Amino acid sequence: MPDRPVPSCVDATKPSIARVYDAFLGGADNYEVDREVVSSVLRTAREAADLAVENRRFLIRACRYLAEHAGMTQFLDCGSGLPTAENTHTVVQGVNPDSRVVYVDNDPLVLAHSRALLDRDESTVIVSENIFEPETLLRNDVVRSRLDWNAPIALLHMGTLHHYNDEHARPRQDIMRSYIDALPPGSYVAISHFLDPEDEYSTTARRMEEVFLHSMMGSGTFSTAAEIRKLFNGLELIAPGLVRCVDWLPEGPGPERLNAAQRCIAGAVALKR
Repeated sequence: MPDRPVPSCVDATKPSIARVYDAFLGGADNYEVDREVVSSVLRTAREAADLAVENRRFLIRACRYLAEHAGMTQFLDCGSGLPTAENTHTVVQGVNPDSRVVYVDNDPLVLAHSRALLDRDESTVIVSENIFEPETLLRNDVVRSRLDWNAPIALLHMGTLHHYNDEHARPRQDIMRSYIDALPPGSYVAISHFLDPEDEYSTTARRMEEVFLHSMMGSGTFSTAAEIRKLFNGLELIAPGLVRCVDWLPEGPGPERLNAAQRCIAGAVALKR
């Protein structure tokens, strides 16, 4: 099918992280340039689409845990991406209708779709900010006013930090430290990240990384478990800790055999005392 007309605010000549994820998930809100990235990755590892699938499943389970078991009613979702069937606000408001969600993204298509979706939802809003500039983001008037910064907040960085590629200028751990320092006690942090499993699947992980980094998208770093753990800056990891996303509090029996992609994305939820 030909692409739909491109909104004037969207540059369809450059791939977008949000649209590439949408293409991996089989969505329709992407363009040929985004599908080219997907095709190049799939040629390297045909199971790579499961990176996006497991990331989304982990997001849903983590949000349900935070709302049901941790009692969180405030969520700051950084790099929220294009709306799909189950978004953060639909999951947590299904548990507690009074939950408030602030989405953050700076992709024009994400902003347009999300604002249309949330037009009549007074408890959920999206703001345009760079999620890798926490000091600016945390000063945003909507972020400050929509969330009560004297009460616990759940901070979500799902599938975002592996797309940060200015580590030499400012380490990812430093970025996360700025977020964590700003959170009130009792808050939670949830992160998912591409994983180098440091086993026989490391070669596949690094091969996928090469494709991501040398694609037009230019980002997608696979880190070891030790490197990902540092992003939590010493927070208390909730059981089962940092594990493959597919192994984090699965609902029902997991797959009998994991493919390469399912072994190469990890996640965790942590508590700030």
